[in-house]
Amino acid sequence: MKKLVFLLMATFSLSMVAQEQLTEGVISSKMTMSSSNEDMQAQFAMIGDIGITTYFKADKTRSETNNPMSGESVSIIDTEAKKMLTLLNNPMLGKKYSLSDIADSPDTSGIKITKGDETKTILGYKCQEYNVEMSQEGVDMKMDIYTTEDIVAANQQTVEFGEDFKGFPLLMSITVNQAGMDMLMTYEVTEVKKETVADEKFSMTPPDGYELMEGM
Repeated sequence: MKKLVFLLMATFSLSMVAQEQLTEGVISSKMTMSSSNEDMQAQFAMIGDIGITTYFKADKTRSETNNPMSGESVSIIDTEAKKMLTLLNNPMLGKKYSLSDIADSPDTSGIKITKGDETKTILGYKCQEYNVEMSQEGVDMKMDIYTTEDIVAANQQTVEFGEDFKGFPLLMSITVNQAGMDMLMTYEVTEVKKETVADEKFSMTPPDGYELMEGM
């Protein structure tokens, strides 16, 4: 009986933590890519799952990825300052950075955002479905996204979607078509941890050794 009560209390406690709005912590996720094109699929198979670590605190977010093919990538978003810093440490390009502005009223004229009818519970968080369609420079993209408003953090892929899109994505399925070639990317959050994050993680000053990459 005591074990049953303990399990029920533990489950209730986890549920309460999941419902609390998080403003600081660390998110672990992974991205998987696939394609109907055999050559591209062979390259994606060599890369495997791409691990992503996201640190967030108040109005700042930092996402880090690293894989042997493309090297290290870091994006830091400051939603209050309306700035995004991107750092690349690429085997071919070397160390490059780009600092861009985030528009107060982003241009979403080429983006169609529809709130879906479905909801999912992911890692204890209730998530709302959004369907996004966009076309840029001959590339068509469709996104099926499940977001939660209980995690207060910015996301590099959705930061400029405007007021029609709300929440942090815990699951994304992205279909890209370019010149008749299809590619599928799946982004999935695997863990959310509430913990203190150092302010240094969100510095918008490019590290020593990084050069400005125009047009990145």
